[in-house]
This record gives sequence, structure tokens and C-alpha cells, in this order.
Amino acid sequence: MNDKKLRVLFLCTHNSARSQMAEALLRHHSRGEVEVYSAGNEPGNVHPLAVRAMAESGIDISSAESKSLNQFIGQDFNYVITVCDRANETCPVFPGDPKRIHWSYEDPSAVEGPEEERLKAFRDVRNLLNMRLQNWLLAVNR
Repeated sequence: MNDKKLRVLFLCTHNSARSQMAEALLRHHSRGEVEVYSAGNEPGNVHPLAVRAMAESGIDISSAESKSLNQFIGQDFNYVITVCDRANETCPVFPGDPKRIHWSYEDPSAVEGPEEERLKAFRDVRNLLNMRLQNWLLAVNR
């Protein structure tokens, strides 16, 4: 796939926060040079605090939709990256032998308490993903 764009799929359980943020961040940092997708084993709705945390970074995911992993089965990817332990345990095999990577992040939507405390959990995950993805992208492009 030397002359083709890298294809990356991020997976988490509900495709509502972690994988959505990872997808948007990689799309942003790669400036369209990477085809990036996200999905979940049990898709739900994109969490409003994920939308808010990303907007604070200048990235709009307000029109993003949670997608089912099933719609990507059988597609070729260079990388399949799980961002939650549950998705890692249930990740199917994809054709073409993509590189599997697992990055374990706590689910920010599981945090309880006042809204500011919950928003902080989303910001923390966003910031961790942002740093990791920038470093990963540099390593992949060497």
C-alpha cells in the first residue's frame, strides 16, 4: 500500500467518545493523508461532552454518528486500534493482516458527578489521545 493512503479503524464499545475523538484527532493531524474511521461493538450516540471537549480544541464532531463495527467487517485496514479493553477482547479478525494496536483508556462517560468533573474526564482522554496520536503519526511516517 505504498502509494495508497493508510487506512485506520478505531474501535471502542459504544463509539460514543474515545474512538470518536481518536478518529477526529487523527483526521485533523494527518490533514487528510490518512483514511480514518471509528466504530463500536454496541454503537450508541456520540456523547455531548465528547463533542464539547473536541470543540474546545477547534475540532467539530457535532455531526458525527456512532457506527457499528459490522459495517467495517471484511474491509482492509493498515491499522486497527482499540481504545478500550472490552473492544480489544472482542475485536474480530480483519482481512489483509492489519497491525493491531491496543491503547487502554478509561471510559470518560462512566465518570459521575458535577458536569465540570465529567467534562474534565473527556478533556483528559482527549489530551492523552492527542499526544499519543501525534507521536504515533510521526513514527508511522518515518
